[in-house]
Amino acid sequence: MGNSTTYPQNKYNVSASFRLGDSNGLSLISTLWILTVLSVLAMQMLYSYNLESKAQRNFLDRMKYHYAAKSGFEMGVAMLSMDETNFDSLGETWAAPIEQQIEDGFQIGGFIPYQVTITDEASRININEAEVDLIRNLLSYLGAQPENNETGDLATRIVEGRPYRTIRDVARVEGMTKDILYGLQQQAAAEEATSGSDEPLPPTISMTSVGGLVNTATVYSVDSNTDAGGQQRVNINSANAQQLSQIRSNNNQNLFSQGEANAIIQQRDFDSISDLLDVPAVSDNVFNNISSEITVEDSGGGNGGRDGGGDFFGGNDDFNFDDSNSLVNINTADSEELTGLQGIDNGIAERIIAYRNSQGFFQNIDQIKQVRILSVQDLAGIADKVTARDGETVNGLINVNTASVNILQLLPGMDQTKAQAIVARREEENPDAQNQSEPQIQGNPFTDIGQLLDIEEVDDNTFREVVDWVTYRSQGYRIVSSGVDLSGKTIATCLGIVVRNGNSLTIPYWRQD
Repeated sequence: MGNSTTYPQNKYNVSASFRLGDSNGLSLISTLWILTVLSVLAMQMLYSYNLESKAQRNFLDRMKYHYAAKSGFEMGVAMLSMDETNFDSLGETWAAPIEQQIEDGFQIGGFIPYQVTITDEASRININEAEVDLIRNLLSYLGAQPENNETGDLATRIVEGRPYRTIRDVARVEGMTKDILYGLQQQAAAEEATSGSDEPLPPTISMTSVGGLVNTATVYSVDSNTDAGGQQRVNINSANAQQLSQIRSNNNQNLFSQGEANAIIQQRDFDSISDLLDVPAVSDNVFNNISSEITVEDSGGGNGGRDGGGDFFGGNDDFNFDDSNSLVNINTADSEELTGLQGIDNGIAERIIAYRNSQGFFQNIDQIKQVRILSVQDLAGIADKVTARDGETVNGLINVNTASVNILQLLPGMDQTKAQAIVARREEENPDAQNQSEPQIQGNPFTDIGQLLDIEEVDDNTFREVVDWVTYRSQGYRIVSSGVDLSGKTIATCLGIVVRNGNSLTIPYWRQD
């Protein structure tokens, strides 16, 4: 009886014990799963937090370096606004690289470095203004081969595609290659650049010695159409005789007489100021009026006439006239005698006398039309005072004070020897440096285009060809400013084109990377 009554009791207790153990195990397992899930979630949250914090720190650093770069750009603008010289050269303060730093607004005692470079846009060739031969010279320098096919050469197609908003716009010209546009070593970097971005590649990209069109050409070069004193130049295509006769050369002497001014007006429709060198002192109208009154032979030796070809045939008795003594011998007449002729004033008379003194006697009366109102030396004296272009500004001139030898040698009439002579002249010690006001200007920059003729290597023909394409100052500049870390790595960059017109500054192009 005792065994039968205890056995079921034990059986029941064991089952209850197992059921109680199963419940505790499930609870433990559930707790462990919950803890695992919470740990994973916590790790994910912590990872996300670290990523977000890192992104925020990177964004903050990026913003700090961006504002450092922007501060450097403003520093560059300030440097340009303080420049008050009437020329622009590499010896001025603005042309020196700037390395400074600003205070870190988020880290007490911290500073952020920035680097700034300012370059003259007039040290590059303006593809919107340059003549086709100059563009062809530039392309040849960059390694482009001349073409001889039905579509013409690349330089011609570039000219036909004008105007361009940026240098990179020439990429659409048929025949343009990445090697020509960016330079050989820049091709890989150029492929990574944003297709919609404008202007030259970021300064973080290493440049070649040539660098392609993006580093040798521009569309922003501009100069004021005034003389060194800020006075508007006289337009030889529109000025009246009085305005022309009031033009003074560098020695403060009036260069043109009333008669010479009239000769300019009769000949004008000039493409350049160098065309003045071709203006005859005795115009066709004046010559027709005086041809029957002049001779190249002594009185009594004939009438000083000319045959159908204009050759002298005096000495033939069949052509003697009773009034032969009244003819003016242009080989011997003085200024007073010459001014007695209609249309010949004192200025033209002096040109005639100077010509025969340097070239010898006239062989026939037609040769008087070979006398010019202007010599190359005369042109040098007024090159800064006259213009053949309308407007307050002139685009596309090359600055002889900032352009490299490689660019200068491409200009009309120039070669490497002449270009090197120009650079040597601007870099030599200025003999008048002690008389300059502060700050001191390094070197001996040109302050007038006529000074080019003082260089032995620049002859009259070279000056005539290049005078219309050069300047000694600029109004357009490129400012590149970079925020850099302590290792010197560029983090952010600002690039802008600044055009300075007196006290006014405008920014026609801006980009940040």
